[in-house]
Amino acid sequence: MMKRRVFDEEINIEYTTPIDLGRLEDIFRDFLTIIGEDIDREGLKKTPYRVSKAWAFLLKGYSENLYDITNNAIFQAENSSMVVVKNIEFYSMCEHHLLPFFGVAHIGYIPNKKILGLSKFAKIVEMYARRLQIQERLTNQIAQAIQEILDPLGVAVILDGYHLCMMMRGVEKQNSHTITSTVLGVFKTDQKTREEFLQIIKMKNEFIG
Repeated sequence: MMKRRVFDEEINIEYTTPIDLGRLEDIFRDFLTIIGEDIDREGLKKTPYRVSKAWAFLLKGYSENLYDITNNAIFQAENSSMVVVKNIEFYSMCEHHLLPFFGVAHIGYIPNKKILGLSKFAKIVEMYARRLQIQERLTNQIAQAIQEILDPLGVAVILDGYHLCMMMRGVEKQNSHTITSTVLGVFKTDQKTREEFLQIIKMKNEFIG
């Protein structure tokens, strides 16, 4: 069993959250019964256990901390050239319907004496995505986290996501997707910086070989 303590308020941190897997398993067993399933049939006997484990994984971001996942990966910057990490895949759960939404994140920042190891950007995206979310808040949390740990001259974050709550229920529009952005510092005040970031994320990937 994990423990539960929450708080974040866009980065004033504190997190440890236990998920009681046994209780969660009981809840999913009740759920299957309520919808009219036979929980004793072969295909469902272990389903409550499997689903409780799956949800613990899908929500593992609650037990992760920004400073822990970026530990020992902040380095001295040699210049203030823009850094962009794009097409970071994310998978999250919509807090309104508990259905998945997923897509890619693009992150750019202008260093101010400090840079972050590139893989840590994916870890930051993953940490916040693995919580109950809305895409707008997820975008802002990623940007604020980078601002908090690096104090850069500017941060830009764009998320492009597909929401199953729109695709498989409700309006059932399979081709719709949602784009959200948060810009801070020079990305907000300087149009040329913002345009440079947008041009970079539009560039096609080209591999040298």
